[in-house]
Amino acid sequence: MQSLFAVVRSRGPAWNNALPMERQPDWRLHAEFMDGLYVEGLLLLVGPLEGTADVLLIARAKDADQVRSRLAADPWIRNGLLREISIAPWTLRLGSLG
Repeated sequence: MQSLFAVVRSRGPAWNNALPMERQPDWRLHAEFMDGLYVEGLLLLVGPLEGTADVLLIARAKDADQVRSRLAADPWIRNGLLREISIAPWTLRLGSLG
């Protein structure tokens, strides 16, 4: 059975604050990777936490290790633009993911 997970990622040491997200190195590779995880159904919701360097992802997987291992292949993790902060089980109490 699959569970939901809240994932927090943050900008890594290679992030250039002078550039917008779309101008960071390997933007297209990162975007294609993330789009693929969304189409596959691993990622359900993804977006920045405004006013911070962090991003929140809601994922559906069998366990946190599956989430961690799939996200580890992100080009932005490999090149230091992003780093994982936390992966925690998440329970949706109100609303629906459809």
